[in-house]
Amino acid sequence: MSEQTKQPSKSQNKETASDSKKTEPVLDLAEQSRVRRSKLDELRKQNRAYPHGVKVQNTSMELLSKFGEIQDPVQLEAGGTFSLAGRVAFVRSFGKAGFVKIRDRAGLIQLHIAKDRVGEGQAFEDFKSLDLGDLIRAEGFLFRTKTGELSLQTLKFEILSKCLHAPPEKFHGLTDVEEKYRRRYVDLMTNDETRKTFLQRSQIVQGVRNFFLKQEFIEVETPMMHPLVTGATARPFITHHNTLDMTLFLRIAPELHLKRLVVGGLERVFEINRNFRNEGISVRHNPEFTMLEFYMAYATYHDLMSMTEELVSNLCFELHGSHQAPFGTHLINYARPWKRITMEEAVKTLSHYKGSLGDTEGMRKYLSQKQLKMSGREGAGALMEMIFAEDVEKQLIQPTFVTGYPVEISPLARRSDDKSPSGFELTDRFELFITGQEIANGFNELNDPDDQKDRFMAQMKEKDAGNVEASDYDADYITALEYGLPPTAGEGIGIDRLTMLLTNNASIRDVILFPQLKKE
Repeated sequence: MSEQTKQPSKSQNKETASDSKKTEPVLDLAEQSRVRRSKLDELRKQNRAYPHGVKVQNTSMELLSKFGEIQDPVQLEAGGTFSLAGRVAFVRSFGKAGFVKIRDRAGLIQLHIAKDRVGEGQAFEDFKSLDLGDLIRAEGFLFRTKTGELSLQTLKFEILSKCLHAPPEKFHGLTDVEEKYRRRYVDLMTNDETRKTFLQRSQIVQGVRNFFLKQEFIEVETPMMHPLVTGATARPFITHHNTLDMTLFLRIAPELHLKRLVVGGLERVFEINRNFRNEGISVRHNPEFTMLEFYMAYATYHDLMSMTEELVSNLCFELHGSHQAPFGTHLINYARPWKRITMEEAVKTLSHYKGSLGDTEGMRKYLSQKQLKMSGREGAGALMEMIFAEDVEKQLIQPTFVTGYPVEISPLARRSDDKSPSGFELTDRFELFITGQEIANGFNELNDPDDQKDRFMAQMKEKDAGNVEASDYDADYITALEYGLPPTAGEGIGIDRLTMLLTNNASIRDVILFPQLKKE
């Protein structure tokens, strides 16, 4: 038997990383950093700091999956040698041997490092100088410790990158919430739940993309900088292009560009990308956020509601193996079909306002009692929507489609053929609410250029009256409609909020890798 395939020596089985009670002297953070830097200085002197061209052939999950059920030491040896690299999450030395646990992209695995295996040279000295957080590479064969834990018997070992700051205590990670967001790299390094959330977010985005590709949509990219404020009602971020000497706005929505593509014959398009809105920051709002927008010719908003049910219920099942998932104290049932209710029905049955929804003065009085700000220009439809937002939204816990949105607050949606029971004009539009928050907004697209022109003009009057969220007049979009937009339905889904729901995170900051924060 060669030296590389010997059985572990007795010293290797004396103690494992999990059952040792040996304690180390505690140094303050400044002293720890000084000691760590001195170790780096020594590596620099030996010209061994920050090596590159490092080859790593295996991952922890690969080895644990392939060999996790094998108990026979001879069979483990026969697997050959493997190479791993990762960040030190645990280290314990017993003199001539010790255990290290490293975390790679796939998980945790234990290494055993013994002097009689790696030799008395530099490799064992490096092991004795290891600190939590260091990045290392190890090569060796598999065996089981006396407790049965699959481990790598290390034959070669090197430090790849020295961690100069002590990571947070391993069982708690970063306890300061803002520090978690500001130092996301440390949060990911020490918090299993954070890593899980962002792996699930990636799975959600890929699931969304695959869903639309299977239905013959094409993925597109549209501009991030717009010469006009269009596509939604929101306050924009403003920038300036020096060469063209023109004011530009970070997009608040890609809607009008995507519909131009439908005019051009791309009948099914979608985009997963960033929007920017110069608004407040809260557990549900970040000024930079990710949206899915999709447009489908020869479809209606009823088709889109059905597609949304299918998409989200499928995503839930893929993540959790069930059509139910927890969110806070609620268990959300994503199984189809979902509840559908008009805004007018919801306000009449779920709000505290009991007057007529055609009585603008009565609604103003009610909203004033709740100390809500109004411009004085709102019509009955806008006032009804304000009551809905104040009283009803928070009650919509299980997935609920709300339809029957007034024309007054829907400048890009097609005018409905039906009238509201209270007399105001409606649009063919819905919004999806889950756990009291809006997740999606969709409608039959307004493709009448003259009607769209009138809606733009109404928005311009709002802008002139001081409404900083009103849209600009987009003359080129009117021209595009004059070429002919087929009957089309479109929808936007907030990826961040959808991820919050499906990963049970109460704050949008927990599902955005680098959320916007105030200066330190």
